[in-house]
Amino acid sequence: MASSISRDQMPIEGLSIDLERDSFLRNLLRQLASTLENVVGIDEASGYISIVGGAIGDQIDTSYRTALAVDRLDRMQVRDVLIDLKRRIKGDFYVIEEREDRIVLGNRACPFGDYVKGRPPLCMMTSNVFGSIAAENLGYARVEIEEAIASGHPGCRVVVHLVPGETTEPNAREYFRIRD
Repeated sequence: MASSISRDQMPIEGLSIDLERDSFLRNLLRQLASTLENVVGIDEASGYISIVGGAIGDQIDTSYRTALAVDRLDRMQVRDVLIDLKRRIKGDFYVIEEREDRIVLGNRACPFGDYVKGRPPLCMMTSNVFGSIAAENLGYARVEIEEAIASGHPGCRVVVHLVPGETTEPNAREYFRIRD
């Protein structure tokens, strides 16, 4: 007699379900951003996400300064840290331009993958992580996300200004050193 497995005896762990930790967490963040946007609006959602980004930026900054055994990172170390931290989380950031007063970075791959598309408030994570690290070490930063995968661009263009100045960019965010 041939043995067949009935539907209620099918092994669950063998099912072809696209679910693993990384995609689950990315989807979770996307849904949280979407819920925030729907409940409080896009500007307020960006504000909430920026608070989280600032806290994460402080943690990452401390980790790099501890690993490098320095009290503060210099401009070149800040640049390298910004690129390295994104590389570690599967971003693909690179230097487009670097001057004393700014670092311009490009990006070919968002750490959130396709889950970022249509969710620009998630870019506040990048803005706040970059801004908090640069400001804490160099005294000041103003971050402008000129292009973003989340907004439909093929890549990102992020300008980290290191010197205060006037800006007409409405989405530029300023960051200042908190600790002496």
